[in-house]
Amino acid sequence: MKNEVKKAIFPIAGLATRFLPISKAVSKELIPLADKPLVHYNAEEAYLSGIEKIQFIIRPGQKEVLNYFKKDEALEKRLEENNKIEELKALKQLEHIFGKINFSTALQRTPHGNADAIYKAKDFVKNDACAISFCDDVIDSDVPALAQMIEVFKTCQRPIMALKALPEEKLSKYGVVEVEKVANSFYKIKKMVQKPKPGQAPSNLAFVGRLILTPDVFDYLGEHKSMMKDDYCIGQVLGKMAEEGKPFYGYEIKGDWLECGNKSLWLESFITLVLKHPEYGEQVRRFLKQNNK
Repeated sequence: MKNEVKKAIFPIAGLATRFLPISKAVSKELIPLADKPLVHYNAEEAYLSGIEKIQFIIRPGQKEVLNYFKKDEALEKRLEENNKIEELKALKQLEHIFGKINFSTALQRTPHGNADAIYKAKDFVKNDACAISFCDDVIDSDVPALAQMIEVFKTCQRPIMALKALPEEKLSKYGVVEVEKVANSFYKIKKMVQKPKPGQAPSNLAFVGRLILTPDVFDYLGEHKSMMKDDYCIGQVLGKMAEEGKPFYGYEIKGDWLECGNKSLWLESFITLVLKHPEYGEQVRRFLKQNNK
């Protein structure tokens, strides 16, 4: 297994029923957050973290996400002919970032859980460590979240889960870990509890949608295929591995966790990023102030 992490898996095959009816026609990952789609933030974070290859796990017929990253020569030519300088510049910026990444897809034909989706990338991963990024979660940070985790991975060489401390009243909606503190912001995971009952959470640390996985996780999934048929999430799988004595760690990432798992969370995150936007933020704040009647 290589020390470096150069591959990332983006599981996007879910039906996104919480975003119906729009998700009936548009992949949730292409829903905008401020002026860019959700998937843009995660892919840019991956690029800034040194990722060179990204594989999307898609459902049948789901091809539009890849189209976002593809060069469109006909569109660029038309923009150039019509002197659409700013619009052409926006496309060129997209190419400058993502033209350096090799994108591919793998198919999840039946809608089982995300552990099954991640296992579909086993041929892509081979014997390398890889990152996992869930587009539901955008991390607004000075140092990209995956870059933070990759730096920690260089030392521990074991699977790592991104964590964030939450107030007790929110923990029942998340996967929460029982931990043993190793160092500042770094923990050994003992087990994971999915959506604990109020007052029964093993800690205040919840799973955020970023992981570094090692090849033995894929071996474990191959040996426990019932977990995938039973729609296990990858956090539950890692929790089982931890309970069986297979070392697994958590890192409390630095940055703001912008959740987009349902419409209300997405709206809050949308407003947060719009107000911080370097080009539009001040204009939107003035608009809100003028119309606060």
